[in-house]
Amino acid sequence: MMDRREFLAAAIGMAGAAMALRVAHPEQKKIKLVSPGCRRSMVRVAKLYLGVPRAHWPTPLLDLNAEVQRYEAEFERLKAGELRDVNFVITELVTSVDRAKAIAEQLKDVDGVLIIHLSMGIMGMLTEILRAKRPTVLFAAPYSGHEWTAFGALCSRPEGALLDCILSSDMNQLAVAIRPFRALHHLREAKILDIAKRDVSAFAGAVKERFGTEIKVIDRDRVLKLYDGIPDNDAIAEAEVWIKRAEKVVEPPREEIIRSCKLALALEKLLDEEDATVVAVDCYGTMWRQLPAYPCLSHCRMNNMGFGGICESDLQCALTHIIFQGLVGKPGFISDPTVDESQNSIILAHCMGTTKMDGPEGEEAPYKLRSVMERQEGVVVQPRMRVGQRVTQAILLGTKLIRYFTGTIIDTPDLDRGCRTKITVKVDGDVVRLWQNWSGGLHRQTVYGDIVADLKRFCKFAGIELINELA
Repeated sequence: MMDRREFLAAAIGMAGAAMALRVAHPEQKKIKLVSPGCRRSMVRVAKLYLGVPRAHWPTPLLDLNAEVQRYEAEFERLKAGELRDVNFVITELVTSVDRAKAIAEQLKDVDGVLIIHLSMGIMGMLTEILRAKRPTVLFAAPYSGHEWTAFGALCSRPEGALLDCILSSDMNQLAVAIRPFRALHHLREAKILDIAKRDVSAFAGAVKERFGTEIKVIDRDRVLKLYDGIPDNDAIAEAEVWIKRAEKVVEPPREEIIRSCKLALALEKLLDEEDATVVAVDCYGTMWRQLPAYPCLSHCRMNNMGFGGICESDLQCALTHIIFQGLVGKPGFISDPTVDESQNSIILAHCMGTTKMDGPEGEEAPYKLRSVMERQEGVVVQPRMRVGQRVTQAILLGTKLIRYFTGTIIDTPDLDRGCRTKITVKVDGDVVRLWQNWSGGLHRQTVYGDIVADLKRFCKFAGIELINELA
């Protein structure tokens, strides 16, 4: 008889949704993720096609079943990519208000509802489905019907509070529609390990109640025990890979890199034991010089694998990181910003950088191995990020507010001041207004891509206020 973990792995494998992550040391056990940031279960979505037989628009000759099959072919195409972690627990063509009422009763356990608009005459059915009060995205291609003229007003009314719409001929947007459901699912299933000696119970309780996310404090002794249990040869092999792939090893001695890799392997084991996805370390606070090495290399490695490594036990950044992974499958880059009005830019800097900002299966950026700038010790990975890349920077503050802005990377400064990893971002607006509007502390998380539309849908469904810091 299979245990829970074996059963899940088998089920995911059959669905084609498992992603065996590549790790540096070939003999190391490979951890499977359902998708970047989630290791427990697939996203549960109800996929409902709404149409009326012989409707005048787009044509009374429309074959609704043939239309469903046309869309199903697109879902099959997307299944190997962005939808590989999605389980469509309900797929049905709905053609009457009575059937819509019956379906609405079955939606309480889904993460979200995807509605595909096929013809005119769906408003009564849509209204009944919205009574289920589940996050809902409606996809309407051109010629699907005239109801789009009422969608805007509906979304702004109480009955449409959990509805958003995508009006597009781009079938790839069918996968985009699922993103906010995934982010909510990830938050609900996530477990953050906070290696610290502090009381976070009040915040952890608020987060658990609001999103379902578990935050667990881990003491130093447990980490040290795991560290001591890592074979030296494994740590050496891991270090050799990092050294070999680096453009240059600048400051840290080989012994320090080996210690950092040994800690990285220990934290991976901790993550596995706890069935968690994110590790945060209070490296500048209660864990300052309390561990055998800095956790920076481990954080980079975790992010590359599709998990999360979070600097300075910043739990707000940890939650933002989980949201990013749920929306676009990419990690965040935590930063200490500084402003340059002469270039209408903000420089985002932190010693810990991530080499796979495109996600676990993306290209690895060139990197150097450096010391922590502020401390002149330890080991950090200093990647060279992509100039010309669009980025979104955001932070979840508390549990009900996200502040964000967007811009484009115009430079990757490599100078010995500030932190090791730096990107200069030309902002989409007035940087003076940005710094004058700034609030909520120093740290932010930066993700590759303009993901504002995804954030808006997520925030609508999560009941979170979204503020553009450039507005």
